[in-house]
This record gives sequence, structure tokens and C-alpha cells, in this order.
Amino acid sequence: MIRVEETLVEVCAVLHDTLKKVENQALLKRLGSRLGSRLDRLLPSVIDDIKRYNLPKKNTKCSIEDVKKGENLVRKCSKSRRWMMCCFKVCCPTESDEDIARSCEDDTEANSTRNHGTEISINLNIVQEQEDSNLDKKRVFCAVRRPPDFTVGFDMPMMELKTLLLKEEVHQLLLTAPAGCGKTTLVQMLCQDKQIKGMFTNNILFVNVSKAPNVKVIVRNLFSYKGIRPKYQIQSDDDAIYQLPQMLNHIGPNPILLILDDVWLGSEFLLEKLKFNIPNLKILVTSRTAFPRFKHTYNLKQLNDVDAMTLFCHSAFLQDKSSYIPEEDIKKIVRGCGGFPLVLKMIGGSLCGQHAVVWHSRLLKWSDGHFFFNSDTELLPHLQKSLEFPDDKIIIKECFLDLGSFYAEQRISAAILIDMWAELYELDEDGIHAIANLQELTIRNLANLEMTRKTASEVKSYYNEDFVTQHNILRELALHQSSQEPIGQRKRLIMNISGTNLPKWWMEQKQQPINARLLSISTDESFLGSWCNIQAPKVEVLVLNFQTKNYPLPEFVEKANELKVLIVSNCGFFHAEIKNFQLLWSLPNLKRIRLEKISISCLCKTLVPLKSLRKLSLFMCNIGTAFENCTIQGSYALPNLKEINIDYCNDLVELPVGLCDIIHLKKLCITNCHKLSILPKGIGKLVNLEVLRIRSCTNLSELSESIRSLHKLSILDISDCLSISKLPKYIGELCNLKVLNMKGCLRLCNPLPESTIYLKQLMIVVCDEERAKLWEPIKDVLIKLKIEVAKKDINLNWLLK
Repeated sequence: MIRVEETLVEVCAVLHDTLKKVENQALLKRLGSRLGSRLDRLLPSVIDDIKRYNLPKKNTKCSIEDVKKGENLVRKCSKSRRWMMCCFKVCCPTESDEDIARSCEDDTEANSTRNHGTEISINLNIVQEQEDSNLDKKRVFCAVRRPPDFTVGFDMPMMELKTLLLKEEVHQLLLTAPAGCGKTTLVQMLCQDKQIKGMFTNNILFVNVSKAPNVKVIVRNLFSYKGIRPKYQIQSDDDAIYQLPQMLNHIGPNPILLILDDVWLGSEFLLEKLKFNIPNLKILVTSRTAFPRFKHTYNLKQLNDVDAMTLFCHSAFLQDKSSYIPEEDIKKIVRGCGGFPLVLKMIGGSLCGQHAVVWHSRLLKWSDGHFFFNSDTELLPHLQKSLEFPDDKIIIKECFLDLGSFYAEQRISAAILIDMWAELYELDEDGIHAIANLQELTIRNLANLEMTRKTASEVKSYYNEDFVTQHNILRELALHQSSQEPIGQRKRLIMNISGTNLPKWWMEQKQQPINARLLSISTDESFLGSWCNIQAPKVEVLVLNFQTKNYPLPEFVEKANELKVLIVSNCGFFHAEIKNFQLLWSLPNLKRIRLEKISISCLCKTLVPLKSLRKLSLFMCNIGTAFENCTIQGSYALPNLKEINIDYCNDLVELPVGLCDIIHLKKLCITNCHKLSILPKGIGKLVNLEVLRIRSCTNLSELSESIRSLHKLSILDISDCLSISKLPKYIGELCNLKVLNMKGCLRLCNPLPESTIYLKQLMIVVCDEERAKLWEPIKDVLIKLKIEVAKKDINLNWLLK
């Protein structure tokens, strides 16, 4: 024990010799004096601790060796004036005398720590930094800050998060939500919980990871916070990761909670490196990104209306329910903030103390297309951080901005986005890349993709029942980002028109063309159908959202020669009639049309040839006797049509015979048409058909025998057609059939037709357990066949259509 004390005194003597040299240099004299004072105070305390713990020889031997190394380092480096200056900057930053006194006490406590009562780690805080002298200028504490004084709406999420965190099988837990939802606040509240504090005591470690984490600095801060010296100097990320478990084991065996706050996409490598096999270690991660690799995830939702109102009123100092602000104005503003705590606080704060006229003026500006972000300079940068994408993923940002083309919180069909992005960004027509991009946006909490359960055969081919939603604030962000350039130069132009209030630039335009590739125009129920003429020669995708019973297509469409995709969506309650449909006949590149809640019969009266059209989608339309009373034959009007989708058209009783004349058709999908009862014999004329989907048509009792002529058919989907009791007698003549989906055909109990054994190319049959038994007798004959038993999926999405 004497040797340890002697060695320490010897090292300090060397340091004092060094300090004498310093006194001859006026620049360093003051700093050297303070360092000497600090050493004189520190040494007795360290020696007292050594005596108190009465360490055995094997432990003190290591300490003596460490101190000797420190002595040699001091002797070597004291010859360098540059090093001394660096050392003093690290050990003696500009401080008051009181700060130095407190620092000495802190150093004594921090640098003499006990490890299970047997080992002492001594750190004299003398480091050699050559490349990064500013790295550890001051000690960074990894303590959790207290939550804001006023919070609302977090009690239930906090209880749910705590319950999940304390489960024995949970070692890593992800807390995710969009920016501004209060993830960090929720963690701060969690750490103030008595049960959490009692369980983890002083072993709650908080690290702000942010966008570009420096692993070395993070680990150094953790060591510093717990007052523990690394076994050797941390010079690389690998060193840091290697030594961190030693520190975590050192502060055990009590439970440890490591909180990694604000982890960005691209920084998840750190999460993999922190998977240590340490008992009682739990890692809680907060991120705007819902990393798929996490087994346990908690999704923090926005505030409900009541809590949002409470937080807003508190931020705007309206707790006394001041009557000078109209209640309706308050409700509109709160509704626009969408339950985002950050938005509510910032917008409320910006309106605090303002006159009622200012409040109403702010509302008018927002309704005229100005954004919440213009009202608070701090809000926009905070949310914009979510839109930072690497160069190889910039297309995903473009997809996010495109979502602003639709009404706020509208359920956007994935099929619409597949059509748009296939033309704008040359993505595949089947939608695989589009769905992958939507998944990426969902992971980043920038949108929400809702997908129905799919069988293995559907994963790569069927997305008509999937949809996307986007929060109002995120849509505002998309609109704001899309409006930064002058109107004539924007690549996407998104307009919202109320009544007859057309945009000023539109009224004032003097034949100046717009260069947008995507043009979206949304009108309300008071729109009178009066259009101004504009030039849009480069528009490739046109989205028209409206709410009136009669809607004329804008005249400028006639000259939009680059138009490839037209989406006409009626968001009103009743079916609408479209006028001016004949304007489309001259468009040479129009490939895709989607009509939602439109009366189709009126179109057929003025049907004009659409010779470039390849895909027609009808959603919730009234078909009536359409395609039967047309002035021209379907095969002439639509000579290049390859795909027809008819979904939720409730008045469709029989497939129009006229559609059977479009012999170039390759895909025919009729879904959720519950009154459909008959497929015409003429369907056998569609000899080029490759995909036939008749899904969820509950009143359809049988398939036409004429389908035996569809020799190119590779996919036949009759899933959830509850009334079908048998397969066609000559189904075996479908010589190229590879996939047969008969999931949910509960009345199909009859034995399979004898011709089934000739389906030599059949690879997948999707059905339930009862129907699977029907295929057992011929599995030995159809050697490629695999029976996929589908899980029950109770899907009520149709209730929201």
C-alpha cells in the first residue's frame, strides 16, 4: 500500500516541476497555478480512499503500473510547450475560483470509484490529444432532463411504454413517431416514474444520438458521467464499442437503462453494435424512423382533440377561456395543428396575447394557401429534418411530395400512386417499386401504408385493396416544400380552389406556360366549374379532386399533349357526371385513366376514341348500361386497352358485353361488386387475357364455361366469391394457368372437375383447409403444384370506402 502512495506523490512532484516551468511563461502562469492547486487538493483524497479500501497487492500492482505510465508520459510530453497548452486547456478551462473548488471535489469523487469493493480506478485527467484538442474540453453529463412543467395526453402512453419496457423478454425497445409528437418528452416522463427510478436507480443513461453520431464521444461521455476511466485510451469507434461493456458491467449488477434519443435513419448501425449480452441491460431508442429490425416497437400517436385543445390554450395563455377570441377560430386552429404537441405549442405561443383580429387574419391566410410554417420560424426547420434523404433515395422524397396532391387525410389508393409513379419516375407497372417506396415513407413516419394480408402469390402483383394516408401537418409540409420555386418553374403544381376564388396568378396569366409535370387541382362543393385557360404543355399527371354533382373537365386539357395519367376523384357524397370528356380524344400519350364515384353511362353517350389508353380504372362508379349504349364499339374506341379494373361498383349486375370485344385486354379485375351475378359467354373472346380477378363478388354463383378459351390465362382469382359452388367443367383447358386463388369460396364443396388433372402448369392453389382436401387426390399428378392454406383475414376496410 505504501508503494501506491509513494508513486502518487512522485508523479505529483514531477507535475509540480513541470508547473515551475510554466510560471516562467506569463501566458500559462495563471492556468498552471490553478492546475497545481487542483492537484494539491486531489492527492490527499485519493490516498485516503486507497487506505480506506485496503486493497490487496494484486490490485495495487496494476494501479502502480498505471501511475508509472502516467509519470513517464508527463516527463516526455512536458518538454512540448504545445502539449502543455493543450493539457491546460483540457484540465483548466476558464473557470471561476468557485468552479475550480467544486471541480476538485467532483474530480475526487469521479476519479476514485469502487468496483464491487475490490478495485480502485485512478484517473488524473491528463490526456494527450494531438489531432483533436477540443474533443473533451468539458465533461458532458448523460443525465435525463426533467420533462416540461406542463404536459397533457402522455399519461396513458407512458403507462403503456413502461409496461412494454419492463417485460422480461424486452431488451431493446423502439419508441417511434413523426417529428414533433413528443417522443423525448415521453421518455423524460418515464424516467421520473417512481417504479422506473426505483428499478434503475442511478443507472439511467441518456445519449442524444442525432444525425451523425460520434461513437467515440458518446462512449467517452458515458464513462465521464459515471466517473470511470477507460482501460486504455479510446482512439476509434471499435475501441469505444469494445470498452463500453466493461463500463456497463462495472456499474452493474443493478439494472441499467440506456436511452438513445433521436436516432436517424442511417445511424442504425450503432444499434447493432450495442447488442451486448449484459444481464439487466435495457436499451430504449427514440426515432422518427420505425426501424423494421426492432422486435418490440411502441408507436406514439398524436394528441386527441380534447388534449390538443388543452395544450394549445395553455400555450396561448387561454386557460381562463378568454371570450375575446371566438371559440370557432380556436377550434379551427387546433384542428389544423393535427394533435402534434410541438405544432400546438409553437402556434399557440405565436398567437399568445394577440388581438382577435390577428387570430382571424391568420386563419384567412392559412385558408388562402399560406402555411402554418410561415407563422413560426422554428417549426419548419424542425420538421424539415425528416426530409433529408441520401442522393440514392431522392426519389422517395419526390414520392412524399406527390402525396400532397390529394385532400388532407384522404385515403389514397395505392393503385393511383402506382399509375402516377410508373409514368413520372419510370417505375415498374406492377407496382413493386412504388410499394417499396411507400414502405420506406411509412418507416420514416412520413405516411402510413395500410396493406391487406396477402398470400405469397399476391405479394408481387396485387395492391388494389391497399391505401395510404398522410397526416395533415405532413401534407402541409409537402405543400410547402413543393411551393418554393416560382409557379412557372415548379415541377409539381398543387392548387386548392374555393368557390370562384381562383388563384391570382391564374387570373393574371398572360399565356405564360407552366412547366409542372404533375398538376393537382382540388375544388370544394361551391365551385361553379368556371375555368381560366392556362398552358400546361409539360403536364404528365393531372389529378382533379372535386365535390360537386356536375364537373366539367378544364378546357386546357385538350392541349396537354404530354398528359399520360388522368385521375378524376369525386369526394362528394353523390355520384357525379363529367362534362367535356370529349376533350381527351386528341391526347396522343394518355395511357391511364382512373375515375372515382362517377356516373359512367353519361360518358358513353359521348365516348370518343382513346387510342393510346392502356389502363382504365373505375372505383365506386355507377356503370348502369354503360358500354352497351355507346355510340361506337369498345374495340374501336379503346384499341390498345390492356387492363380494366372495376372496384366497388355496386350497381354492376352483369359484366357489359361490350367489354368482351376489347380482345387485346390482358388484365380484367372485378372486385367487391357484390351484385354481380353473371359473366357473359363472350368473356371467352378475350383470348389474350393473362390475369382474371373476380374477387369478393359475393353474388356470383358460377364462372362461364367459355373461359376454357383463355389459353393465355396464368392467374385466376375467385377469392371470397361466397356463392361459387363448382369450378368450370373444362377448366383443364387453361393450359397456361399457374395460380388459382379460391380462398374464401366457402360453398365450393363439390369434387374437382376431371379435367383438373390437365392443369400441368399449375403451381399454386390458395384455399382454406377444407378446400385443400379437394386437391389431395391429384397432387401426385400435378407435380408442380403447391397448396397454400390461407389464414383467415377479417378485413373491414370496405366500411370506410
